[in-house]
Amino acid sequence: MSTNETKESANMDERQEEVLEQDNVIETNDSAVSGDEPQAEEQTTGESERIAELERLADDHHSRYLRAQADFDNFRRRTQKEKEELAQYASMKLITQLLPVLDNFGRALQAGEGAGGTDSFAKGVDMIFRQLSQVLEAEGLKPMDAVGQPFDPELHQAIMRVESDEHEEGTVVEVVQTGYMLKEKVIRPAMVKVSG
Repeated sequence: MSTNETKESANMDERQEEVLEQDNVIETNDSAVSGDEPQAEEQTTGESERIAELERLADDHHSRYLRAQADFDNFRRRTQKEKEELAQYASMKLITQLLPVLDNFGRALQAGEGAGGTDSFAKGVDMIFRQLSQVLEAEGLKPMDAVGQPFDPELHQAIMRVESDEHEEGTVVEVVQTGYMLKEKVIRPAMVKVSG
């Protein structure tokens, strides 16, 4: 091979390499252009999945917030109700301690009615009894009217069964100790005799 032929062969090889490089560049550009579309679709799909995930998380957090808010509202209402009930029955211990005094006043009045020369004593005790009863009634204390009522174990404490022609079976015949209610709550059941 001559030098000219070698140069021509080298030039041809260079041209072929340039053509191959250009083809490679074109293929790379084509694949880059065509690759952009799947990448863009993959990016769009990835972003939409990410957005869907974030929306799901936001909905989850929102529902948790609403549940926590509802729990707090229930707790607040329950606490308020307990405070109101505590305030309503705060005087229960005092009133329970005063009940024997009330009983003794009632007994003194009964004893005073039988005595002839003790009218002024009976009037004084009667005034004290009425005053104390009014104070306790203002606090919500109510005596139970049990005679003639059907026996109720929630309101009455039976201490004896008696035969009675006047009353049906299971009816309160006599009250031995008065029962009391504070507002709507029984604080002392009535001790009663029940017809049998």
